Amino acid sequence: MAKSYFGTDGIRGRANRHPMTPEIAMKVGMAAGLAFRRGNYRHRVVIGKDTRLSGYMLEPALCAGFTAVGVDVLMLGPIPTPAVAMLTRSMRADIGVMISASHNPFEDNGIKLFGPDGYKLSDEVETEINRLIDEDLSKRLADASHLGRARRYDDGGRDRYVEFAKRTLPRDLTLDGVRVAIDCANGAAYRVAPDVLWELGADVVKLGVEPNGTNINLNCGSTSPATLSAKVREVRADIGIALDGDADRVLVVDEHGEVVDGDQIMAVIGEAWAGDGRLAAGGVVATIMSNLGLERFLNERQIQLARTKVGDRYVVEHMRQHGYNVGGEQSGHIVLSDFGTTGDGLVSALQLLALVRKAGGTVSEVCRKFEPVPQVLKNVRVAGGEPLESSGVRDAIEAALAQLGNSGRLVIRPSGTEPLIRVMAEGDDPHLVNTVVDDIIGALKRAA
Repeated sequence: MAKSYFGTDGIRGRANRHPMTPEIAMKVGMAAGLAFRRGNYRHRVVIGKDTRLSGYMLEPALCAGFTAVGVDVLMLGPIPTPAVAMLTRSMRADIGVMISASHNPFEDNGIKLFGPDGYKLSDEVETEINRLIDEDLSKRLADASHLGRARRYDDGGRDRYVEFAKRTLPRDLTLDGVRVAIDCANGAAYRVAPDVLWELGADVVKLGVEPNGTNINLNCGSTSPATLSAKVREVRADIGIALDGDADRVLVVDEHGEVVDGDQIMAVIGEAWAGDGRLAAGGVVATIMSNLGLERFLNERQIQLARTKVGDRYVVEHMRQHGYNVGGEQSGHIVLSDFGTTGDGLVSALQLLALVRKAGGTVSEVCRKFEPVPQVLKNVRVAGGEPLESSGVRDAIEAALAQLGNSGRLVIRPSGTEPLIRVMAEGDDPHLVNTVVDDIIGALKRAA
């Protein structure tokens, strides 16, 4: 069976190394274009990217692939992932493409694909594209008179997304008098996010808005919120907003510089929407990594917490299947399906700001809904093999489960994007949590 190019979030790897090469990118364009061809009308794809240097290599390669099979291309330039998903639907495109490795360092890059409904592709469609990538497609190329056309649509795409984001707030709500510090991670939202906040009336303090191709996510953004925390305290901002490289994640910083993670954001929105009768299906969807404190908080308010595998695609799938409209991850992927089809860091921050304004309190007062249960997450780098199958590791896991009992949780999983095994434990006894994680880490190192 051929190896899949797709991981948990599209195709990802080190730039200019397999599979993140111009050759593979061109084949992805051909394969995806052919997979979505329906009838004889002019097909269209929108392509966005973040600010990585390698995006300038992958974008024209993708364009060549799509145009070679007769698909027209609109290049959006640097723009958030959720904007690509929105524009795919809004512009009746057949496919949406985002060139980004999200929160990873600049050396990495990736290709995310969206269907015409704005959702990430199903496993079945990815399997079909994967098959086509490795086929000889020379006989399926368009003839000279039916080649696709490519043109830039940078300003048009950004303007559409700015207006879309602003319209997610009630008409009578402005951010007049609110000082917002926003860190765009030198990434895809470096222009649109400050514009949205300023046009809504906020006093905007900007960080991470000087991309140079190699500084995306570098000591900034949602993966390094300390920079934003310091700035919030320095300028006495009311709130700090930290996005990641493609702006589908968000973390918030309160007026004291303390971080508000995705679990707290889901707690705030879930409770408020339940009170307003807006919360669909009576619950919130999160992953197995979300804190036990969130689950207890929601359950005390008769709000269900449904858990999925790690990855925003699994959260979205569960939301669609069961009718939820709030979901996300502790890391800051917040999915509000009333507004979009994927995580949207800026829109999620705006919804949180709206609830803070409505409550009339500070961010620290409104957004500290529960005390997190002590949680420890550590990673072990693996070179290959199956260390989780060793008897020593299995014994350590069984011992940890027995020690935690009903007062804690244990999650052990291989990373979907890096050669790592992640070990997470949580429970009311912080010493016990640290001990069981260290025991399992030690067993994994011995087995590796």
